[in-house]
Amino acid sequence: MQRNSNAVVWALFIGLGFFWGSSYFWIKVGLETVPPLTLIAGRLVLASVFLWAVVLLTREPLPRSRRQYGHLLVMALVNIVVPFVLIAYGEKSIDSALASILNATVPLFVIILAPMFLPDEGITWPKIAGLAVGFAGVILLVAPDLVNVQDADLTGELLLIGSSLSYAVGNVYAKRNVRGLAPRIPALFQVFLAAIIVVPAALVLDRPFATVHPAPEALLAIAWLGIIGSGFAYICYFTILANWGATRTSLVAYLLPVVGILLGSAILKDPLTANRIAGTALVIAGIAIVNSGAAMARVVRRGTPAAAGGERTLGG
Repeated sequence: MQRNSNAVVWALFIGLGFFWGSSYFWIKVGLETVPPLTLIAGRLVLASVFLWAVVLLTREPLPRSRRQYGHLLVMALVNIVVPFVLIAYGEKSIDSALASILNATVPLFVIILAPMFLPDEGITWPKIAGLAVGFAGVILLVAPDLVNVQDADLTGELLLIGSSLSYAVGNVYAKRNVRGLAPRIPALFQVFLAAIIVVPAALVLDRPFATVHPAPEALLAIAWLGIIGSGFAYICYFTILANWGATRTSLVAYLLPVVGILLGSAILKDPLTANRIAGTALVIAGIAIVNSGAAMARVVRRGTPAAAGGERTLGG
């Protein structure tokens, strides 16, 4: 697989942070006049058209193995259908800024899941410390609603946390099973297969052609989410994944709350509370601690020959 220059990958990384971070803003805009399933279906149809055009223009070879298509179907479910539905329904009761913050917890779930399925992803002390700090941030974010479990905001928050868990499953699954494909191919097929699942559901449950009357800004939201937030963003994601690997790519989670909070506060007037500031800081700090382990190991190796084994896993 062709490797990209580091400068190009960094540009894609920063762009991906903006594309995904702004998606929560556009989802909130779209939901004002479009029901969740219809919003998702429109997004996936546009993304599929965009990605098919890219793949056909670049003459990318398609997968030939049934097994590969099976893995791509699983990716469509856990990386798109489930999290998209949870996010859309969650954002009906919480604002876009909080949604972006809660979805920044994906790497923390990856830390828990990866050692179970990826032998080279062991549990380490930095990971445990990062988990503790990160989940403290999540608790701080949802604490105001824990006093009433019937509160709609808490329901929305739990849906967003569930979407983060689904994304984490997709991340680990992709690293284990979706290999040897050019970045545009998994980007296309997970979106296209997800569209095949969601579009019929939207047609039956929402009856969009009879009951939905989208505002102009909702149509703009669907166009942005489809072409930029799904089509181009997934090409960026799989390109970065091929060059940097899963752990480093997950650092894009740093950027999502920043973009989400800025757009939500500036345009939608989402509240910027002390809980959100502190909770976001703890989530980002937790992810930073987790990813500091390898860097710390390199420093130790340079200073101490006996530390050549690098970052130690528990019991190692």
